[in-house]
Amino acid sequence: MKRYFSAITFSLISCLAFQSCDKGFEEINTNPNSSDVVNPTYTFTKAQLDGTSNVLTLLQGTMQYTTSFNDVAGFGAKYILSQSNQTFGAFTNGYPREINEISDVIRSLTGDNSKINQLSAARVWRAFCFSRLTDLYGDIPYSQAAQGVNSEIYAPLYDAQQNIYQDILKELEESATAFNVSNNVTFGNADLIYAGDVGRWKKFAYSLMLRTAMRMTKVDPVAAESWARKAIAGGVITEDADIAKMTGYLSAGQDINKNPLALWMLNSDYVVSPGSIPGSSNPEGGKYQDAFINALIARKDPRLAVFSVVYINGVADTSMSVQKGMSASLGSRPADFITYSEPNQATILQTNSPYLLLTNTEVNFLLAEAALRGWYTAASPTLLYENGIRASMRQWGLFGAGGNISELQISTYVNYNKLSAGAPMNTQLKEIYTQFWLGVFPNSTEAYATYRRTGYPELVPNNYVGNGTQGQIPRRMLYPLAEQNLNGANYRAAVARQGPDLMTTRVWWDKAQ
Repeated sequence: MKRYFSAITFSLISCLAFQSCDKGFEEINTNPNSSDVVNPTYTFTKAQLDGTSNVLTLLQGTMQYTTSFNDVAGFGAKYILSQSNQTFGAFTNGYPREINEISDVIRSLTGDNSKINQLSAARVWRAFCFSRLTDLYGDIPYSQAAQGVNSEIYAPLYDAQQNIYQDILKELEESATAFNVSNNVTFGNADLIYAGDVGRWKKFAYSLMLRTAMRMTKVDPVAAESWARKAIAGGVITEDADIAKMTGYLSAGQDINKNPLALWMLNSDYVVSPGSIPGSSNPEGGKYQDAFINALIARKDPRLAVFSVVYINGVADTSMSVQKGMSASLGSRPADFITYSEPNQATILQTNSPYLLLTNTEVNFLLAEAALRGWYTAASPTLLYENGIRASMRQWGLFGAGGNISELQISTYVNYNKLSAGAPMNTQLKEIYTQFWLGVFPNSTEAYATYRRTGYPELVPNNYVGNGTQGQIPRRMLYPLAEQNLNGANYRAAVARQGPDLMTTRVWWDKAQ
């Protein structure tokens, strides 16, 4: 009886203790620095930062801008099968970061007409982020993406790229027309691209529409023409002042506040450590690739001095006569490693420089193609082609005094690199998109998409030992292995529809000639 009473007493005391411990449990286990309520302004800024930084830097090598003798660091230029997991990055990083973030912003603003400009900007940014992902992988989670918390969809369907494109174009059209210049509710300075400028956001939306439309020239030329005409009529980026660029990056402080491409280059290879010999101590063996440097030299391109240096006796030399690109076929450090060209510390490697997202350089080249096809008649292909070159050379002035190229240098270059007006379309497209490749550097993501669509510039693939593409330039990136385990059924459905999960499988719009 005594034991029975003791057991009851212990149970009562325990219950009281647990009740006491439970008091304030939720408060104790709640992060005071977080909120269940989305702040669309802060989250929009974060989505811009994350969306801008979510790039596959390996594409610098794939587009033959850079290379490395190191097999791991040089994967992008060598397509080594054993290192192919590097292609997962944009997918793996994109969904938990910018896709979730911008989707939260859109949900929090939907239905509030007083915030239509904020909602429209968020929809445009979401279209931008998704367009880059689908261009890299093809079919991806889209219509059910970022719905884990609100709808408990943890294994989203993969949408066909054709359907994704149709919806992206719809989103861009609806957003562009919804912007209201008389409504002053914008993200303001929290918008790191346009500081809330509605007119420029409209141009960004229509320029993205033009980019998206031109992707479809091979697979659906009728739709491509219709959407291209609509974009041009809406008003695209043709002036320097309207360039879509991320600004506000810093030269010190947290890494998220630094230009992501410059930061990657510095961290991976090009920081000049105290006591080291500049140009020789590159830990991952990186330099500019010979295809890129040779193309600039052959054209006597004034951008070469902006892009590139060779260290001679520890001093950065930008003279054209000393520039030299390294071969992607190298598998070990060459004896003359220090003599090869690498990024200019005064321009390319400035962490406080802007990050260019979509420029009048790109738009003018796209318009030149549209004019060739008869879809745009307000200017000649020649003028638009030359406008693209000029815009590319002027934009480097945004990167400090070291990026300034004189008007005389620009005009001289244009005069010696004329478009072959009257030549067959493919000849003119080759000239346009070779200049595009030079002009959008270092935007390797866009260069890669345009190369796959047009075949220009005519890059020679690197048939490196152990490559995973049969010696061909990759056509797409690989889905993360985690997708096979966590979203297997939808992954397999996408592969069955699109083709094998290989770097040689073409995405929907990448139609073979």
